Formats: sequence, C-alpha cells, structure tokens
Amino acid sequence: MSMETDHMIPTRMLFLGDAPLADGFNLIGFETWADPDSGQLQRVINELLTSRTNAFVILDHTLATAHSKLLAQVRNQGGRIVITVVPPLNAPDLFQSQIDQQVNNMLNSELVEKQA
Repeated sequence: MSMETDHMIPTRMLFLGDAPLADGFNLIGFETWADPDSGQLQRVINELLTSRTNAFVILDHTLATAHSKLLAQVRNQGGRIVITVVPPLNAPDLFQSQIDQQVNNMLNSELVEKQA
C-alpha cells in the first residue's frame, strides 16, 4: 500500500429520506436515516461539521427543500461535505435539481447576450 492510501481519510456515505429509498441505499452500503425529521437532519449535518468528516450525503426531495441554515451553510461552503438530492419515487418527472436552475440561468443569459 502506498503512503497516500495509508493516510486517506474515508468518506462517509449517508442517505436521509423516504424509507423505501433508505432500504435501497442501505443495501449498497450507505448509512441511512429513514423518514427523518428536520431535527435529525440538523443533528447529522452538525455532527459532520464538528467532526470535520468527509461525507457524500444524499437527501430526498422533501429534506432538501427544508429551510435549514446548516444545510445552506454546507451547500455554500463546499469542500468536505457534498450534498445531492434524489427525486421522489412517486413523481420523478417533477424533480428539478439546483443545478438545473443554474444551467437555465446561464443559458438564458447567453441567449440575451447573443440577441443584443
């Protein structure tokens, strides 16, 4: 094993959300919280921040849209904690991620520049 591998800090993989989705993520090795409330989300994020843990966190759509200051802080600072969202099982076509809006804004501004 190389020196780099010996000193690598593992990344935690976490899923917080709908119980049927949690079962699937658990099967592939994620730590899961089935049907958590916003308080549980806050506690998990706070623990990740205070422990300075590397983490890949997947949230269901409901939690991702919760008004959480800690969630917003993590999203804005980037770095050790990466957060992404999965669509609801019962309405996958209604899902739009934050990147969708960013891409739309970028494309719309390019169209406006070309028209000017």
